[in-house]
Amino acid sequence: MTQPRMARRLPPLLALRAFDVFARLGTVRAAADELAVSHTVVSRHIQNLEQSVGVKLVAKSGRGLSLTREGTRFAAQMHRAFDLIADASNELRNGGIEAVHICCLAGLASRRLLGRLPDLEAAMAGREVILQPTSARPDFSRGETDVEIMYLEDGAATVAEGLRAEMFAKPRILAIASPEFKARYPDVRTPADLVGLPLIHEQSTGMWEAWLEEAGVGDLPRLRGPRLWQAHLTIEAARLGRGVALVSDLLVIDTLASGELVEMVRSDVTIGGYYLIAPAQKWNTPVIAAIRQWLRDVFPPSEADSIS
Repeated sequence: MTQPRMARRLPPLLALRAFDVFARLGTVRAAADELAVSHTVVSRHIQNLEQSVGVKLVAKSGRGLSLTREGTRFAAQMHRAFDLIADASNELRNGGIEAVHICCLAGLASRRLLGRLPDLEAAMAGREVILQPTSARPDFSRGETDVEIMYLEDGAATVAEGLRAEMFAKPRILAIASPEFKARYPDVRTPADLVGLPLIHEQSTGMWEAWLEEAGVGDLPRLRGPRLWQAHLTIEAARLGRGVALVSDLLVIDTLASGELVEMVRSDVTIGGYYLIAPAQKWNTPVIAAIRQWLRDVFPPSEADSIS
């Protein structure tokens, strides 16, 4: 007769979750923002967890908290445990069929990756491929994705603890417009000449500011223009003659070749690169290695300024 298993004595799961997020992000306030609760709630969860396990997991450090030695060790164990739960949930969600989930910028997914997806599927040894276009950063600890493909600007190419990133392409960033729009401004010859034109932005004016600075333009006025949030929308707005958009050259190869879009001024400005991001502990697994090789095939050195 099979003996019943002894009941597990587990700490409160909400407290474990709050501690895991705090350990990953480093501050109570950041953990509270991610969990959509107050910082007081996060602090109380951590205190309850310490009472449950009978060990101090955090200590005061300046105006905040830091992990103790025991807390650091416990956080690593909890992170692995949550990874197991996320993996099991993903397998159930996919009907028991192993799948690889890739979160990717919408423009890159539709314009460069979709046509080469069969090559990746062939390398996945029976796994289903889920390609999710998104502009939001996924949470690996919640099992929201296996791999992230993201554009990161120079100086901001950092990832959270436990993740690893590799740049696979460093594109030129082009100032593009429709031929009809360019024809209306025959005197535009340098990046500085673009400042007074209608400019199209993504989430903010930051990319234009960085691009103009890299192109040697100083003393910028406040930049205005519509904010369209995603690259494929800015490309379409430029094609419709709404203004000048900044876009990765990897996204407009075909439209430049067809003449639908043109460069307003010639430049070799680069301000960031496309990165593959995945958990460090899974970096050399066959699945992640196959995705890395696939990206090298899609973006060979002849098309990108650098491959790392």
